[in-house]
Amino acid sequence: MADVVIPLRRNLRFQTFWTGSVSATLGQAVGDVAYPLAIVTMTGSPGKAALFSAVQIAGMLVAGLPVGSLADRYDSQRLALAAHAFRTMVACVVAIALIGGWLTLPLLVAAAVVLGAGQALGGAANILMLRSIVPGEQLTVALTQDEVRINGASLAGPALAGVLYGLHHVAPFTFTAAAFFLALTSTLFLPAGPARPTPHKEPVEGGMLAGVRELWGQPVLRATVLLIMGVNTVGAGLELVVIVILRHQAVPPYAIGLALGIGAAGGLAGAPLVKLLHRLPPGVLLLAVCGIEVPVLLLLAVPFGPWWAAGVLFTGMLGVPALRVLGDILVIRQAPPERRGRVVAAVMTLIALGMPIGIAGCGLLLQYLPAQTAMLTLAAAMAVVAAYGLSSRELRHARWPQAGPT
Repeated sequence: MADVVIPLRRNLRFQTFWTGSVSATLGQAVGDVAYPLAIVTMTGSPGKAALFSAVQIAGMLVAGLPVGSLADRYDSQRLALAAHAFRTMVACVVAIALIGGWLTLPLLVAAAVVLGAGQALGGAANILMLRSIVPGEQLTVALTQDEVRINGASLAGPALAGVLYGLHHVAPFTFTAAAFFLALTSTLFLPAGPARPTPHKEPVEGGMLAGVRELWGQPVLRATVLLIMGVNTVGAGLELVVIVILRHQAVPPYAIGLALGIGAAGGLAGAPLVKLLHRLPPGVLLLAVCGIEVPVLLLLAVPFGPWWAAGVLFTGMLGVPALRVLGDILVIRQAPPERRGRVVAAVMTLIALGMPIGIAGCGLLLQYLPAQTAMLTLAAAMAVVAAYGLSSRELRHARWPQAGPT
């Protein structure tokens, strides 16, 4: 007798997992604004605030590949518990230091290292836990619901951080600690699921670079990861360029923030489109989503005011959820189970590898060129990325992997 597949809306195990993931993502989004804001308030230096962000990204990248080895050796639920516990502890320490008046920049930089490593560990564990909770035939639906979590937190987090910081400078860190603690509790008390064979964790062979070799050895996976890495690199500093363009048009700060918020809402609106867009072959979908970013960047250079920028950004974000789900299914689903943790870590590390360069590059462009010229330069760079994707015959002819247990 075939097992009855429970709809995700009635799957208590999945909904508990999803609640914890939402809480952790929202805590991360609030912290990403609150920590730099605290540094600027404390030191008056935007450069030192940027240092915190750079150290956090570096911590995530450095920890990425070792985290993959841990994920192939240990249970993903235990790794998620460790990630949530570390980040809860950091937020509590910072809140206590703020209350006591002994918060220092070195302490915050140390916090950035732990937060970056925790982000790498939590991200890999989250992806693997999802596969242990959701049957293969429901994976795309579950990933689509996960896009609501990611985009909802990205939309709500910055505004919530600003409101909390306005109430009291300790409030956002208290909220972040509580959010990570809720994620910790949800993971710890995850309801038991249907009886399934427990995956046997073999001794890790091939080292922590096995995931990179797995990706590099398959043309479709290599091209997919490199294309997404290129998109992330070009887009890493996009928000900064948009802000400068709007400021040059004498747009008030509240309108700039609202325009960026409306643009980010495109990712939330794009989540219901995932199933429709996934009717396309994966290579065609990937190339289409990347290719449309070129005219989006060109249109952002046109100085038609904040609502024009908001509409263009909203349109450009509509395909992003489908792109993220595509990368998850096309790359991670095909990874051998014994190396899946290292493949997940390799994907997360590689697609973020160029982001610091992209942010720094946008800063240099804005320093030496008019903002519109900087945006046109980004459009040209995106065109090069899209051209690379079009040049890959394997990517153009890629097909979805067969659905099934993962």
